[in-house]
Amino acid sequence: MTKIALVVSDVDGTLVTHDKRLTDKAKAAVKKLEDNGIAFTVTSSRPPVGMRFLIDPLGITLPIGPFNGSSIVDGNLKPITQHLIGEAAAAKSIAVLDKYDVDVWIFTNDEWVIKRDDGKYVPHERDTIQHAPLMVDDFTPYLAKACKIVGASPDFPLLERCEAEMQQVLGDSAVAVRSQHYYLDVTPPAQSKGTFVKAMAERLGISLDAIATVGDMQNDLPMFAVSGMSIAMGNATDAVKSKATDVTTSNEDEGFAGAVELVLKRNAGQ
Repeated sequence: MTKIALVVSDVDGTLVTHDKRLTDKAKAAVKKLEDNGIAFTVTSSRPPVGMRFLIDPLGITLPIGPFNGSSIVDGNLKPITQHLIGEAAAAKSIAVLDKYDVDVWIFTNDEWVIKRDDGKYVPHERDTIQHAPLMVDDFTPYLAKACKIVGASPDFPLLERCEAEMQQVLGDSAVAVRSQHYYLDVTPPAQSKGTFVKAMAERLGISLDAIATVGDMQNDLPMFAVSGMSIAMGNATDAVKSKATDVTTSNEDEGFAGAVELVLKRNAGQ
């Protein structure tokens, strides 16, 4: 087997705990990767600003992949590569979300745009990404700039049904997948965490077999599919675990640090 030269990790449900903490063991695990000559970066459904808190504590020097990898930004959160959903697909997405009566948010590269601030997950998102939303009466001016559209709902089965209809309505014009049980993300077409992993392989001049990926949700499956080693968190569903080469413990039980140990064990066995 090829030695792992790069680890790409999801953030929520993977690298951080349920209450969005980056533990000392997670920090030490990333340092252990560095000490063993293994590069590290992150990709997430979060906007760029929501990933800033990781860069300095983890010493990340490679580009990171916000918006489910459909954008690539540098350490100053400036876009290196950026894809947009497209105005027509954005409008269709909002129409489907409105039909299911879920909260609708639009993310551009710089702004989180909402129409109401009493949605159940608005405080949660504000605390998670450490950025305040922009309240507007009309989404129209932001459709052409949309990097991600989110439908948020505490009704998980309803959001799952919405996901299925959204995928049917959008077809190949955009990607629709839940990043959490309560968030349905719409992102640009033909872009995913898998395309981000491929971009990192090309940037570093390494094979995809030399990359390990770590995640917990359906939106992590595209990077599992292209990497030489894929590690599902213990808190992932059985469906996600079935697509991984390895499984670690949950994000509440230092599962990311456990994933790093699996990577180092694999390399030691070469």
